[in-house]
Amino acid sequence: MLGWFYGGTKSTNVRVSLPAVCFVWQIAMIVLFGVFIRYNEEADTHWQEFRRENNISSDIENDFYFRYPSFQDVHVMIFVGFGFLMTFLKRYSFGAVGFNFLVAAFGIQWALLMQGWFHTLDPATGKILIGVENLINADFCVAGCLIAYGALLGKVSPVQLLVLTLFGVTLFAVEEYIILDLLHARDAGGSMVIHAFGGYYGLAISWVLYRPNLNLSKRLNGSVYHSDVFAMIGTLFLWMFWPSFNSAITDHGDGQHRAAINTYLALASSVLTAVGISSVTQKKGKLDMVHIQNATLAGGVAMGTAAEFMITPYGSLIVGFCCGMISTFGYVFVTPLLEKYLKLQDTCGVHNLHAVPGMLGGFIGAIVAASATEEVYSREGLINTFDFEGDFADRTVGTQGGFQAAACCVAIAFGIVGGGCIPIWGDPADDNCYDDEAYWEVPEDDESIPPILEYNNHMIHKLPDLSESNFQVEQI
Repeated sequence: MLGWFYGGTKSTNVRVSLPAVCFVWQIAMIVLFGVFIRYNEEADTHWQEFRRENNISSDIENDFYFRYPSFQDVHVMIFVGFGFLMTFLKRYSFGAVGFNFLVAAFGIQWALLMQGWFHTLDPATGKILIGVENLINADFCVAGCLIAYGALLGKVSPVQLLVLTLFGVTLFAVEEYIILDLLHARDAGGSMVIHAFGGYYGLAISWVLYRPNLNLSKRLNGSVYHSDVFAMIGTLFLWMFWPSFNSAITDHGDGQHRAAINTYLALASSVLTAVGISSVTQKKGKLDMVHIQNATLAGGVAMGTAAEFMITPYGSLIVGFCCGMISTFGYVFVTPLLEKYLKLQDTCGVHNLHAVPGMLGGFIGAIVAASATEEVYSREGLINTFDFEGDFADRTVGTQGGFQAAACCVAIAFGIVGGGCIPIWGDPADDNCYDDEAYWEVPEDDESIPPILEYNNHMIHKLPDLSESNFQVEQI
C-alpha cells in the first residue's frame, strides 16, 4: 500500500523511518507513562499506611520474592529463549536476537499501558497501578508478538516489526480482556491467549505478505552447524523455564505447585516423543535438529491452560506425548503443504509449535474443566481453581468448560482476523531475505580473509636452508 506510494521499490534503507519510529514512539511512551502509570500499593512508599488500614499484620504479605523469581524466569525466556531459538538461519542471527530485543523492549512498555487500561486502571484517579505481576503479564503479551515474528523471520524490516508489535499488543489486550474477564476463562500459561493468538496472528500476516519468488533467497533459508547450536541454546532456556512461565500468575499455593509439576512432566514427555518421531521419519533414522529445537517444547505450550487444573501427572505425560508427536509430524508433512496450497511461508514453523499446540491446549483445558468434580477438587478447591465467586458464583463446571472452548475460538479469531487486516509495508526484496546485511552492519567472515601462516612448535618440522649456496625453498 504505502510501498506503491513511495515508488513501489523494495529499499532496505531505514535511516529515516526507523529512527523516526523509535524516537517518536519512545517519547509517546514517556508522555503516556507520565500521565497514567503509577506504582501499585505493593511498590508505593505508602505501603505501611496501606498495611495498617487493611489490618495486614506483617510485611510477608508483600514479599518481593513471591512473584519476582517467576518474573525473572519469564524475562529470560522472552529475551534469551525466543531470541536464540530463531538464530538457526545461517545469515540471520543478528536479526533474530537483535530484532527480538527491539520488539520486546517496545512491546513491554505498550503492554503495560494497554493491559493497564483494561485491568488495573484505578477508576477514582484514572491511573494505572503496576507492580511485579504487571511486568509478568507484559512479558506474556510480548510473547505473542515474538511468536508472530517467528512466522515472518528474515522477511520483514524492523519498522514492520514495530508496527506488528503495536497492533499485536493492542489486539492481545482486547482478546485477553474478553477471554479472562468477560468469558471468565482460565488460561494461566496462555495456551489460548498467547500461543494460539500469536501463532495464528503471525500466520495471517505471513499469508498477507506471501512472496511467490521467495525461492530467490532459498540459498539462505537454512542452517549451518553453529547456527543450529545457537538455536538449541534458546530451546534449552525455554524448556528449563517453561514451568515458571505456566505457573507465574497462578494462585499462590497449590495452583502454582500443580502448574509447575504438570508442565515439567509434559515437557519431558514431548522430548522423547519428538526424538522418536524425528528418527522414524528420517532416512536411516537420523535426527533432524529442527524437530529437536521446536517439537520438544510443544508439551509446555499445550499445558498452558490446564496446568493448574487437576489433570493428574499421567495426564500431563499424555498431553506431552500427543503434542510432541503432532508437532513433529507438522514439521515433516504439514509445513510444506501449507506453503504449497495455502501460501503460508512459515519460517520458524510457529504453526506446529504454537498455533496447533496452543489450540489443542485450549480445548484440553475445556475438557478438563468440564469434567471437574467435587470428589477430585473439593468444593473449596473448585471455587479457588475456577474463581467461582461474585458474578460467577453459580457457574457450573460444565458451563465453565463451554466458556473455555469459546475462549479458544476467540483467541484464534483475533489472531487470524487481526493479522489479516493490519497495515504492513516496507519489506525487503525477494532476493534479499534471510540476510543480516539488509539491516545490519555485518563484520567480514573469518573465512573470507586469507589465512596468515604462523610458525609455532607444532607446525615447524624442518627449517628451510636460506644460505647463499642454497636458494631452493624447502617445503615445510
